[in-house]
Amino acid sequence: MTVRMELSRILIRELNDYQLIELREADGDRSFPIVIGLPEAQAIERRLKGIEIKRPQTHELLANVIKTLGGELVSITINDLADETFFATLDVRIETGEVVRIDARPSDAIALGVAHDAPIYVEEHVLEGALADDDEL
Repeated sequence: MTVRMELSRILIRELNDYQLIELREADGDRSFPIVIGLPEAQAIERRLKGIEIKRPQTHELLANVIKTLGGELVSITINDLADETFFATLDVRIETGEVVRIDARPSDAIALGVAHDAPIYVEEHVLEGALADDDEL
């Protein structure tokens, strides 16, 4: 079972090697952080603020490739958590109507999803694991 999530905040500290994004349950109160890199955090922040850049970054390139090949990003799914690392998929509908799942880092997937208003889902077992890991801190 998947749970609909929303990007609730992004914490950028340019002096650190890592940044945080927080996902919050859309119809509930559960939330958890994901550690991401500075370039991905800045890309997500630019997307949220609607700031355009002159040349496409990796996220824009991927969006262009999906569109050019006749696909449509329908959602992002964070589908696993292993050794404190999250795993995600880009859920892309292709011309046949089939939805294919493409392996992606959550930070890249979310940066792409934010730009295209794609919903974010998290598998229930991942959410439970993230909350258990958060309790241990």
